[in-house]
Amino acid sequence: MCTRYALEKDLPELKDIFEIALRSSLTSKFVDTHARPLITDGEVRPTDTVPVIAPNAKGIKSVFPMQWGFLARDGKRSLFNARVESAMKKPTFKDAWKSHRCIIPASYYFEWEHFKSTDGKTKTGDKYAIQPTGCIVTWLCGLYRIEDGYPVFVVLTKEPTAELSKIHDRMPLMLPKEKTDDWISPESNPDEIVPFALSDMVIEKAEG
Repeated sequence: MCTRYALEKDLPELKDIFEIALRSSLTSKFVDTHARPLITDGEVRPTDTVPVIAPNAKGIKSVFPMQWGFLARDGKRSLFNARVESAMKKPTFKDAWKSHRCIIPASYYFEWEHFKSTDGKTKTGDKYAIQPTGCIVTWLCGLYRIEDGYPVFVVLTKEPTAELSKIHDRMPLMLPKEKTDDWISPESNPDEIVPFALSDMVIEKAEG
C-alpha cells in the first residue's frame, strides 16, 4: 500500500520537474476549480495535486500536475492504489495499464507498521520512511487517466519483500531511473518492465 510520500523542493534532481509543473496552465486551473495548489515540498497525501511524468499528446515525455486518486466505478469513493498483479484485468485500470502509465517522482515514501494485537485486532504502529538503496529520487510507478477534463493518477503496488512484509503486506512499484522512460511509453509492454522493480530498500523510522 502507498498513501503517503515525501517531496523535497530543494532536491536538485527534482528542481526541473517542479518548475515545469509550476508553469503548466493546468496548475492554476486545479487551484481555481479544485482549490488544490501544486505540492512540491513536504508530505503528500491522497487527493493532493503533484508533479507527474507522462507522455504528452505527441508521445513525448512531459510533466503534468495530476491529482492523486481515481473515482471508483460506483462514483462514491476514490481509489489511490492499484495492484500490479491485477491492474491489467480490472475494468477501472486495464485501459490505463495498456497505454496511460506514469511516473510519480518522490524523495521517499511512508508506511505504517501493521500488526496483530493480543486481542486479534490489527493495530497501527511506527511510521517509516522508505527509499530504494542508493537512490536520491524514488520513482513510483502509476497509472493515469482524465476525469472531468483533469488528469488523475493511482500508485501501483506489489507484494512486499521479506523485510518490508514485517511492516506492511504491500509496497509500491518502484523502478530505476533508466527504466522510467520505458514505463511511460505507450509503445512498451509493461509486463516486460515490472521485473526490473527495485527491492533493496533503506528503512528508517519517521516522525509524525
